[in-house]
Amino acid sequence: MKLSSTRLWRLPAHLFIGFYRNTPAIVHFFWIYYALPVISPLTLSPFAAAVTALSAQSAAFYAEVYRGGIQSIDKGQWEGAKALGMSRPLALRRVILPQALRRMIPPLIERSFELIKSTSLASSLAYGELLYQAMQINSQSFRPLEVYSLAALLYFTLLFVLSLLGQYAERRLSYARVQ
Repeated sequence: MKLSSTRLWRLPAHLFIGFYRNTPAIVHFFWIYYALPVISPLTLSPFAAAVTALSAQSAAFYAEVYRGGIQSIDKGQWEGAKALGMSRPLALRRVILPQALRRMIPPLIERSFELIKSTSLASSLAYGELLYQAMQINSQSFRPLEVYSLAALLYFTLLFVLSLLGQYAERRLSYARVQ
């Protein structure tokens, strides 16, 4: 929406993206879980508050990745599509996005890693995600080295597998792909 020529769309998008990109995720968690019920009749569970906070923050970051990817495509590609009689939405779908997606893969993967790592902040709302569970086990077993090492290993394994999938996708869509 920040690419829209209509100011009515650009301003709210700019404010939303700016707010969520420039404030810490933990603030979003606390605000949605603790402050939202005070100012509205809406009360969310810890899980719903965590999902809402992470979704809003991720939407802001992903929007900037998409915007950057689209803007990275040479203006001549737009002009060429227009010369072929394509409408703007058709040019976007058939010409611009296939090229832009190739450029967006690395930052999309990186942002996905950050999203997964940010789930540990949900433990601040007493939601039972991985880090919260590790803290609970540690409080009963008093074995922090083993418990937190296992949690770190689980995060690492998940992100490593996602990294391999991202590298595969990047190779499949790369410009220099040899046929």
